[in-house]
Amino acid sequence: MSYIEFNKEQLVNLSFSANREILRCSRNGSFATSTLAGLNTRKYHGLYIAPQPNFDYERYLLVSSLNEIIVIDNMDFRIGIQQFKGKFIDPKGNKYLQKFVAEPIPTYYFRVGKFNFTKEILFLQNENRLIIRYTILDDYTSATIRLKPLIAFRQIHELTHKNNQANTAYELLNHGVQYCLYPGFTPVCLQCSEDDTFSYDHNPVWYENIEYQEELLRGYDGLEDLLNPGELNIDICNKENYITIGTEPIDPFTIEHLFKEEIKKHTARTTFFNCLQNAAEQFIVKPNDKRIVIAGYPWFGRWGRDTFIALPGLTLALNRPELCKEIMDNMVSEMKGGLFPNIGDTANTSAYNSADAPLWFVRCLQYYTSFTHSEKNIWKEYGTILKQIFNAFKTGSLYNIRMLPSGLIYAGEKGLALTWMDAIVDGEAVTPRAGCPVEINGLWYNALKFSYEMAKKSKDSAFCEEWKEYIAHFPALFKDTFWSRDKGYLADYVDGESKNFQVRPNMMIVASLPYIPISEKIRQLIVKKTMEELLTERGIRTLSPVDADYKGIYKGNQAERDRAYHQGTCWVWLLAPFADALLATYPKSGLTFIEKLLYNFEPCMQEYGISTIAEIYNGDPPHHPNGAISQAWSVAALLYMKHLLETTSH
Repeated sequence: MSYIEFNKEQLVNLSFSANREILRCSRNGSFATSTLAGLNTRKYHGLYIAPQPNFDYERYLLVSSLNEIIVIDNMDFRIGIQQFKGKFIDPKGNKYLQKFVAEPIPTYYFRVGKFNFTKEILFLQNENRLIIRYTILDDYTSATIRLKPLIAFRQIHELTHKNNQANTAYELLNHGVQYCLYPGFTPVCLQCSEDDTFSYDHNPVWYENIEYQEELLRGYDGLEDLLNPGELNIDICNKENYITIGTEPIDPFTIEHLFKEEIKKHTARTTFFNCLQNAAEQFIVKPNDKRIVIAGYPWFGRWGRDTFIALPGLTLALNRPELCKEIMDNMVSEMKGGLFPNIGDTANTSAYNSADAPLWFVRCLQYYTSFTHSEKNIWKEYGTILKQIFNAFKTGSLYNIRMLPSGLIYAGEKGLALTWMDAIVDGEAVTPRAGCPVEINGLWYNALKFSYEMAKKSKDSAFCEEWKEYIAHFPALFKDTFWSRDKGYLADYVDGESKNFQVRPNMMIVASLPYIPISEKIRQLIVKKTMEELLTERGIRTLSPVDADYKGIYKGNQAERDRAYHQGTCWVWLLAPFADALLATYPKSGLTFIEKLLYNFEPCMQEYGISTIAEIYNGDPPHHPNGAISQAWSVAALLYMKHLLETTSH
């Protein structure tokens, strides 16, 4: 039995198979995602999603599904599956499924009548091209594959509807056809392999009121119209047959060779950690001239904060320091006013509303420096960048991000959320942390102390003199501001005389840092408080369950979900700083505890996002997964924990 395998009973049961999702990606930014049943339940589901050069390389859903019909010995079997308005499902192709295995690539086993065949899905790593292989396992007299592709040509966050502007024309290719519904798009090219006999019947038809159940549950519009331009007919000559989808035509003679060569390059999903590595590789893409980190699938793009938090786990933990540096440098090239892009995949689409992204950059650089033992050279290369960041905070930057006369870092304006707890509902921050957030000030001290040590090694006396006294006095300032002896933990944020003492994980981030503005005793108390009220088997809660504002279930429309996002929901990424804090406090017993936490996630390989880790989990047991099916900093946290176990002596 394969490491990831599902049987007929599970696959035909939509309450099971439509609630588990699969994802496959190229390294150029294109991807395919759907449910295990093959039923698209989100607007983000589709067989072929690709970045569009004329639209800032944003990702567009070009082909939703192929709507296949297998004809064997004159018997027709519709193996696709589609849901229409009112939860009406037609066809119900999942009834023919016998088995699904994830290895070596996603493979569906079908039985139609007395015939057995497989369908395998493969994305080329370095090209926006998908190849599907159909293999008939039994002898037959005649066989045909009929494809009725449903195409959209729309941005992944939008829906499309029947319209007169769509260009329903086609162009015949060698063993295939191409379409381009609207100006400015790349075409989508569908071709079959050289050995098969191909014909095409053009008959444009709109499939109306296709229903996406998950969108309806999330409070969004969930009805869409998709165009079927015509039918591709492929008379099968061999037991193995190939279909490819791309934005450019291909020589049909090369499809089979490409498929077989590509399989050899893939990391086998045969173990828990191989799955994590494979998931990690899917986040790092190069849609244009720069590699970026996709924050999560299927709907997130690049996020600056997420990039820096995830990079150590995605790259250093997999012994790829050169990739870590490349992506850091790409982000540095877009730095403005000491700030990094918060959201947006390109310089043209980026917003810079993140107070902590620059400080997480320094933390990432700190990890990189330690991993590569480059303490002697790091200041020469990055000293100017670090000075720009510190000067921006010192003199004041966008969004009222500035150093106060007291020396603390302040961030915030009405209607903005500048820390990682960034949910906004009706123009108001759900967790209004305007003021001096505890983790930003902890990260600030760590960044300055690290930079001071690096500058000292490079004999940059001017920088050292500028910040020496400030660094020396900061721990006392920090303690006076955030510490409560009576409560035994740190305030989450401080604004003037007002101090918020809700129990949140941000103080734990402070406790995780190499340079901390707190005593070892306070660090120990923070770790204890985190373990008592915030730690779960699926991550760290964002608020203590004893708090009146706690929300343990993440569900409902966007406003309802956003109100729960940082009010008790569990986040996996926080386990990485927790592991650092735990090992700093309990260097021996902490390793055993981290190992147990890590292996708690192995069952997740067959839940929600298959072979990857979700963005969030409910704060209440049994901690159901939620949010994006595959999140970069979630996967990175587990890989980082594995790295700690391997490099820290028991």
